[in-house]
Amino acid sequence: MSHLKFWSKGYVGIKILFLLAGLSSTNLVAANSVIDQTYPQAQAEVLEVFGAIAESIRYGAGGGYDGEYMDQLISFHAYGDKFVEFNGGQSFDSAGNEANERQLFGEDINEVIQFAAIEGTLKVAVYYGNVANLTFTSDFILDHKEYGEITVNNLITLLFVKTKGKWKMVHEHHSPVYVPSL
Repeated sequence: MSHLKFWSKGYVGIKILFLLAGLSSTNLVAANSVIDQTYPQAQAEVLEVFGAIAESIRYGAGGGYDGEYMDQLISFHAYGDKFVEFNGGQSFDSAGNEANERQLFGEDINEVIQFAAIEGTLKVAVYYGNVANLTFTSDFILDHKEYGEITVNNLITLLFVKTKGKWKMVHEHHSPVYVPSL
């Protein structure tokens, strides 16, 4: 009898396994249709916000920690417990990200000489019409108060969520571009 119970339980387990396999293949089909959708209006809105972020950085450079343009830059973020920034091998919460951006762009930089993406790298992927992933390789040239003119080439991901009709950043990831040794 115990032998039959084992197989009976095993049979139920196999049925559950096949059921889950069927569900996951259904989910893959649904996920692919979401991945294939482009949401051009949402993409244009995210690019417009990205342009406004660039303007606030350019105009706010050297304008002070609490300058008008730094406040504008900060307003593009949806700070809270879920916000995380990865930068320079470190992780920052909302307060850390705000302090970093206000310090770098408001205090440490005299001027943003160039705020650009390397040609062909700027991409916006929108999911469900309200989540967007903007990725690019930066080609920034900054006049730093201490180090002079510096170039920043990073792989950057900005994750946006549309909340209350506005696109807000909920995550930032900055990694240096790999340059092979000669």
